[in-house]
Amino acid sequence: MKVCDLLPLIEAENLTPSVATDREITCGYACDLLSWVMAHGDEGMAWVTVQTHMNVIAVAVLADMACVIMPENIAMEEESLKKAEEEGLCVLKSPLTTYAICGRMAAAGVAEKAD
Repeated sequence: MKVCDLLPLIEAENLTPSVATDREITCGYACDLLSWVMAHGDEGMAWVTVQTHMNVIAVAVLADMACVIMPENIAMEEESLKKAEEEGLCVLKSPLTTYAICGRMAAAGVAEKAD
C-alpha cells in the first residue's frame, strides 16, 4: 500500500501537500515514546503518534519512514510541518483514533512491524 492509498482509508488529510504520496508503506506502528520508536522504527513505516514537536520529524526521517499519522485531528506544530516538507516526509491527520487507524491498516493488509 502507498501513502496515497492510505489517505482515504483512514479519512486523512495530507498536512504536507508538497511531499509526494507515492511512497510504499512496509508496516504500521503506534507509539508515543520517541526513544522506543528510535530503537524500533523501520524504513517505510507508517507511524501513528500524538506527539507534535520537531523531534517526531527527526525520528521519522532517521528511520526513513513513509509517513507520520496524527490521530483524532491533532494539529502538528507549524515548525514541525515545515521541517517535514523540507525532509520529504508525509504527515497525515486523521479524525480516527489510533486504535481505529491501526485496525483499518491491518484489515487492508499493512503488516505489523517485523522483529
